[in-house]
Amino acid sequence: MRNRHSNGNLRKLEADGGESTEEESCQNGFGDGVILGLDGGATSTVCVCVPFFPYGDRFPEPLPILGRSVAGCTNRNSVGETAARDSLEQVISEALVQSGSDKSDVRGVCLGVSGVNHPSDQEKIENWIREMFPGHVKVYVQNDAIVALASGTMGKLHGCVLIAGTGCIAYGFDEDGREARASGAGPILGDWGSGYGIAAQALTAVIRAHDGRGQQTMLTSTILKALGLSSADELIGWTYADPSWARIAALVPQVVSCAEAGDEISDKILVDAAEDLALSVKAVVQRLGLCGEDGTASFPVVMVEPAIGAALLAMNFLTS
Repeated sequence: MRNRHSNGNLRKLEADGGESTEEESCQNGFGDGVILGLDGGATSTVCVCVPFFPYGDRFPEPLPILGRSVAGCTNRNSVGETAARDSLEQVISEALVQSGSDKSDVRGVCLGVSGVNHPSDQEKIENWIREMFPGHVKVYVQNDAIVALASGTMGKLHGCVLIAGTGCIAYGFDEDGREARASGAGPILGDWGSGYGIAAQALTAVIRAHDGRGQQTMLTSTILKALGLSSADELIGWTYADPSWARIAALVPQVVSCAEAGDEISDKILVDAAEDLALSVKAVVQRLGLCGEDGTASFPVVMVEPAIGAALLAMNFLTS
């Protein structure tokens, strides 16, 4: 499938009737204005404020960061619309304050957020952001995997990226702009390579061992100690009191420590997770033919902060 948002064609929305305007000078000294790049995951949201560079093919490396802030989850599927919107407003306001800028200085905002899987998801979040800014500000919303990829390619969408945090997703683009993804459907529909998936399987292993349906595991004592619980029966109440993805995923360090101590169940959970992640990457690479017909072609590897990728995307699309 060809991506209508890729390589210069990302959806650009302005408030109705709004037109782009040039600011003579910004409070922070950058006369061309600023760009906000946001990376919104299931655990936290990062916002960076960077200068706008009007020549899209000449970005400095590294990109100067005028302000950086962190707030809570902006995935509305995980925490609900009210909490997601509140976190979005908080993280944007704090980044602007740090940078010495205000909303009138902003030229564009690009948000990559987990849980954006359909045009209706994009439209909802775009409307939230548009209400926060003057009419001239351009707004771009995409899945967080896309901005993660852009962070390692100076805003150009080509290659494959794997995100494995609270959630997980593999996403890629070929040089013609075709896109493919694997995983990223949330914990109910799989994503067993994610932090949530790993921790959920660990909790299940503890309950199975307690019931006598499964092998005894070091996870029982380790997780109960970490949570301050006295018995596996109490895990049921703890889990359903607040089943948010980030809260469950926070148990991953306990799974890793048990695996390192030789616990077979923990080790199998981690190995299975790694295999699931590898399958996701393989599926994307094969569907896009990123390795070429002979299997020797190369493609970009991402090793930069996703929020920077969001800012780079915004600048590329503003200058294209």
